[in-house]
Amino acid sequence: AATLSEKEHCETISFVAEKTNGRIPVIAGTGSNDTSTAVMLSKSATMLLGLINQRPLNPYEIIKQLQIMNVHRWYNIANSTVYATLKVLEKKEYIYGSVEKDGNMPDKTIYSLTDKGKQEFVATLQQSILSFDYDTNIFSIAAFFIDALDDPQSLLSQRLKILNSYLEGIEQQITVIKDDIPSIAKANIERTKYIVEAEIAGTESLIHAIL
Repeated sequence: AATLSEKEHCETISFVAEKTNGRIPVIAGTGSNDTSTAVMLSKSATMLLGLINQRPLNPYEIIKQLQIMNVHRWYNIANSTVYATLKVLEKKEYIYGSVEKDGNMPDKTIYSLTDKGKQEFVATLQQSILSFDYDTNIFSIAAFFIDALDDPQSLLSQRLKILNSYLEGIEQQITVIKDDIPSIAKANIERTKYIVEAEIAGTESLIHAIL
């Protein structure tokens, strides 16, 4: 709910996922009626905070790092988006900039995370892991920075329960509809099943990687 803090929201999702134990789908929303929260839940903001959390960076270094990571192959962040997002994050006091001089070269602004920014970043990662969205880039970005979390294995195990619950619901839906709907509609439902199965495999792979 939008009236809960990020910490309370993640704790609620975790509690429900544990209690249902895969018996029913747990649909965890990530929306908000608060602008600052909505910004933190954006993919671009999460990606930039993740990079800056690893080490202080200037905008040029961030853009180069995105290129090195080949992020553009699955999520395109324009250079203009990088600069605009940094301004928003600084205004929200999630990052702060320090100007560095290097001889006759133009001044560089090096960005670092604030404590507030660190808290929001971690909360966003937790929420992204404990939520399922057919926009798989949301989880992909969280997976990039999963080592920033204290107990990623527990969160991933809870995500696995959520995904298996989704899969069970889809399989039940396929069984019920049988041949009562057009073949294209049935194919699209089966496509969602394949997406969830891929997310399950990816989540299991991450769990094994951190063991």
